[in-house]
Amino acid sequence: MAFANGCFDLLHVGHTRYLEAAAAEADVLVVAVNDDDSVRGLKGEGRPILPGAHRARLVAALRCVDYVVLFPEPTVGPLLEALHPDVHCKGTDYTLDSVPERDIVKAYGGRVAIVGDPKDHSTRDLLGRIASAHA
Repeated sequence: MAFANGCFDLLHVGHTRYLEAAAAEADVLVVAVNDDDSVRGLKGEGRPILPGAHRARLVAALRCVDYVVLFPEPTVGPLLEALHPDVHCKGTDYTLDSVPERDIVKAYGGRVAIVGDPKDHSTRDLLGRIASAHA
């Protein structure tokens, strides 16, 4: 099992490439989506744009995704400890040494993989372009 996580607020091509690459790491892909309160804590007021149930449904609709779970914690550590996925996948904005949950994954014998394309897509940039277009 591969495991990936994120906010996935305004799903974009960077998200889909990340999830497709994560799915290539194992036979099953589980994706954890931050709930609304945790997104607000990470991204600030005004976020998320879409409610958690909608973000989870959009992620679940992707062909490469097998299961989706909403989570309230600031990190996916508790889910990793409960599920013990074979591979914990993080995007290219991380390195193997900077993945916050790497010690949890190593402790149960899993591995961490950095997957997806370079981090040159972001919801923040997309929102900025939309705001500029309507200014």
